[in-house]
Amino acid sequence: MSAPERTPETSDELTELDELGPIDYLVIEFPGNRMTGRGLPMLLDLVERGIIRIIDLEFLRTEPDGTLIRLAVEDLDGDGELDLAVFTGASAGLIDGDDLAAAATVVEPGCSAAVIVYENLWAAPLARELRRGGAQLVASGRIPVQALLASLDAAGPPA
Repeated sequence: MSAPERTPETSDELTELDELGPIDYLVIEFPGNRMTGRGLPMLLDLVERGIIRIIDLEFLRTEPDGTLIRLAVEDLDGDGELDLAVFTGASAGLIDGDDLAAAATVVEPGCSAAVIVYENLWAAPLARELRRGGAQLVASGRIPVQALLASLDAAGPPA
């Protein structure tokens, strides 16, 4: 995610940065622009239990011709079924137009998507202690479930 370079000015800011957990992002596609709200209670539960903290949340829609349209949370709450009002204002400004354009490249035309940047609060104590010991995170990644299942299928049953 693009963000202006920032250097901490005070010891309080240094301490705050030292306390951060790993930051991840997700791009979640909703085929046919159908956001049903399914899964939303689980996301809220993760936040309420202090497992994650949502730092930034943006929505987009790709038109059949590939045109990207940025959506406001308020634009998604019209039918009374999908209540995203709790996320209004959940934006740190980390996700910019370039990030949305990059996300749109993995979203099928005619679909909508949510782009979520979140802190893994569960890992913050571990990350803090590793940093204090001089370690640093130099790479991270995610294995899509579909890729894991395909790999397990290709490997066959354990010998």
